[in-house]
Amino acid sequence: MLYKGVLTKMQTEFQEPIQYYLVFENDFIHMNQLLNKNIHIEFTGYQCLNCSLDKDIYRQGFCKSCFFEIPQAADWIMRPELSTAHLDKEDRNLEYEKMVQLQPHIVYLANSSNVKVGVTRKSQVPTRWIDQGAHEAIEIAEVPNRYLAGITEVALKNHVADKTNWRKMLKNEIEDENLTEWREKLLIHVPEEVKDYIIQNNSETHLQFPVLDYPNKPSSINLKKIGNYSGKLTGIKGQYLIFEDNMVFNIRANEGLVVKIAID
Repeated sequence: MLYKGVLTKMQTEFQEPIQYYLVFENDFIHMNQLLNKNIHIEFTGYQCLNCSLDKDIYRQGFCKSCFFEIPQAADWIMRPELSTAHLDKEDRNLEYEKMVQLQPHIVYLANSSNVKVGVTRKSQVPTRWIDQGAHEAIEIAEVPNRYLAGITEVALKNHVADKTNWRKMLKNEIEDENLTEWREKLLIHVPEEVKDYIIQNNSETHLQFPVLDYPNKPSSINLKKIGNYSGKLTGIKGQYLIFEDNMVFNIRANEGLVVKIAID
């Protein structure tokens, strides 16, 4: 089978295990069905996820000019505490910013390589946890806008990590942590204006990933540099494809690349 299309992050279904789909314009691949099969991936060009031009991808699937212009790549995306739509203040496009920022957001703890605090739109639960490769997560607060979620994350990351160690996550070096206990310890650090939004009496969510064999020393595939890669798929975790030879491919980090995928 031969597929061709632009890479975007894999779509997922919350099942046991998580179901993964690589979606192209006119086709899709159910990735779970490719476990234990040989896959050949060839880099053939670029297609910016905004302007669709064949221009070098700069970040987040966008070419450089789009990245610095469009609201989907503004600083508040990565740093929610910079959100200003609740003040009726525009950054790049107020209509878009109100649509995204002025909706319910969840502040949560997740355990992927370590316990970390994070923020996501409520509509992205549990997708965000799946994309991070978290095997468990628990919600802390549900707030009405992105700004409140952001300042809560800033307050809590003084006491807990806000980044995932991707190598530990892929090696499945899971530390046995009690997220409920972590949550209770951190509640005193929640900003005063968020305390009324703390979620009461909630429980952990557990996630199972389709992995046959975890890599001992994961090494990242640079498809733009090497042009093509072939290997046997042995697992999928987060947005990573895991191969038998310890090589891993981060779909999310390669959004905007046009590829051909052949399956033996």
